[in-house]
Amino acid sequence: MPTRPRRAPAGDGLFIVGLIGQAGSGKSTVARVFEHDGARVIDADGLGHRVVDEDAAVRAGLINEYGRDIYTPAGLDRARVAAVVFRNPAARERLNRLVHPRIVERLYAGLESLREQGYRGVVIVDAALLLDWGFERECDAVLAVTADRATQLERLQQQRGWSAADAALRLAAQREPTVLVAAADAVIHNAGGTGELEQVARDTLEALLKTSPAGQGSE
Repeated sequence: MPTRPRRAPAGDGLFIVGLIGQAGSGKSTVARVFEHDGARVIDADGLGHRVVDEDAAVRAGLINEYGRDIYTPAGLDRARVAAVVFRNPAARERLNRLVHPRIVERLYAGLESLREQGYRGVVIVDAALLLDWGFERECDAVLAVTADRATQLERLQQQRGWSAADAALRLAAQREPTVLVAAADAVIHNAGGTGELEQVARDTLEALLKTSPAGQGSE
């Protein structure tokens, strides 16, 4: 098995877990379980929302691309942007170049803030694009969440109101589950109900903590 790049032993008391998975896999549910149990969660998607709404350079870039009305009183019209970028790879690449570096900066800042606070324990970096950013190198372990494709499509249509075509387009733009699994230290296949998923998530994290030197040193 190829070597998986992870951060060098830091002695900072953090056990950083990169949480990856396609849309509709149940990744966010797993993150909420860990947060409920006391872990700190850094949500890359939430950071991305703040970047596009708050960062002046990003706002200017998006207005230049889509027009001033791309921003409403509630913030960015994400549905309109998504309708373009998931059908136009060039537009998606421009968006990624504009937004992603700023999300990564905030991920680093979030980790540094926890260190400055003296926090010691589990930190979940919930980031579907963790591998795209090479951020697995900043983690002690990577956990992938997978689900059957048909189940993912059904969830995305029911929970997010996407059409079947839109859901399929968004999944096609993400890394294949086989790639996520190959990059992970542990995998949760979400094939049961929420209660089963919660227990499997807890068991999986406990196993990671026991087998990792960084996990054994965290509180």
